[in-house]
Amino acid sequence: FPPAVFPLSCVVQNYSWGKVGLESEVAKLVASGDPLVQIQPDLPYAELWMGTHPRGDALIRDNRIPQRTLGQWIADNPACLGAKVKDAFQGHLPFLFKVLSVNTALSVQAHPNKELAAKLHAQFPEHYPDANHKPEMAIALTPFEGMCGFRPVEEIVSFLQNVPELRALIGEVAAEQLERSGSDDPRGVSAALRVCFTRLMKSEKKFFVDQLNMLVKRISQEAAEGKDTSGSNGELLLRLHSQYPGDIGCFTIYFLNLVRLEPGEAMFLGANEPHAYLHGDCVEVMACSDNTVRAGLTPKFIDVLTLCEMLNYTPAPSSAKILAAAQSQLDPHVYLYDPPVPDFTVMRIEIPASIKLYLISAMDSASILLVIQGTAVGTSTAAASEMSLHRGSVLFVSANESISLHLSSPDGMLLFRACCLL
Repeated sequence: FPPAVFPLSCVVQNYSWGKVGLESEVAKLVASGDPLVQIQPDLPYAELWMGTHPRGDALIRDNRIPQRTLGQWIADNPACLGAKVKDAFQGHLPFLFKVLSVNTALSVQAHPNKELAAKLHAQFPEHYPDANHKPEMAIALTPFEGMCGFRPVEEIVSFLQNVPELRALIGEVAAEQLERSGSDDPRGVSAALRVCFTRLMKSEKKFFVDQLNMLVKRISQEAAEGKDTSGSNGELLLRLHSQYPGDIGCFTIYFLNLVRLEPGEAMFLGANEPHAYLHGDCVEVMACSDNTVRAGLTPKFIDVLTLCEMLNYTPAPSSAKILAAAQSQLDPHVYLYDPPVPDFTVMRIEIPASIKLYLISAMDSASILLVIQGTAVGTSTAAASEMSLHRGSVLFVSANESISLHLSSPDGMLLFRACCLL
């Protein structure tokens, strides 16, 4: 039999928003995963892609395997996915696993559901390259900050009353409609929120740049005088404006929740949920798609009409966006992040220093294993030889295969495992 468990060498994306050089968790993982890699000190290391995406298909690090990439190997050995996964996802790995190191904000965006994705792809294939949905889940490796979902209405109303420049962009009629909408009528609230957000996003460029400059000037003066600017979300406004001056996305901070994740905490981004990552390092897993509808904090193509039409305008507190990991009942060292979509699940595996032999158990889905800390020698009946595992190692594990870890690090191990539990 050909080996069914093997190490991968994964593709780095050097997007401009990434952390630079060895400040980046992506760069640190790559450097410790492969000592021959030279990290450029002034280059952004934004994303590490662990999967079969055509723009970043992982290379197989095992010269006994004739296929060069993971995508080619799975195409030739689709049974490795597991019977259920193979049938449900037409012989393709259903997820892309990533590490992200965010220095400056990513664009304000949302991902379409399957129905809208099919429509957008048919109409505008140059902007929407496939017909799939793209739910995502981010798990913090370092303190992580992002915006996600619409804030509770009372928070938005408070900003409308404290930030005259915002109110000017939205207009008195729409602002009053939101202020009058009552919590007893959720559809009325969503409708009013849709009108306000759409008016903001569609405001005339010259008008919103003037208002933004006035706001930034006012907040800068207040901050210089030592005043509290939190009523205008001043700190975040100045930070985003310094990154993307004159960008409409700067105003979205008054509508979207600021979510702060501690290491190990996660947020799930379902279809049509507006979001933007702001800062920090995370592991991320997503369905295989490139469909992103953008509307600000970006130099890329923006599609304001589609975005405003598609969004989920249900307000909720930021705490509702945090997905807790559940400790596995079968193994106390495994914590499961199981989102409400079938495409992916992530396990966080924490092995204490007291354990010297640990079994990565078999499951009926292919999985990708990433080592964040610790060292071990891995053995598997499905691997050609023993594998040295250390920080930055990435392994592909076929369905129904297990790995024995012989731990050699004084401080235990931390691993993440992405899979598909149907």
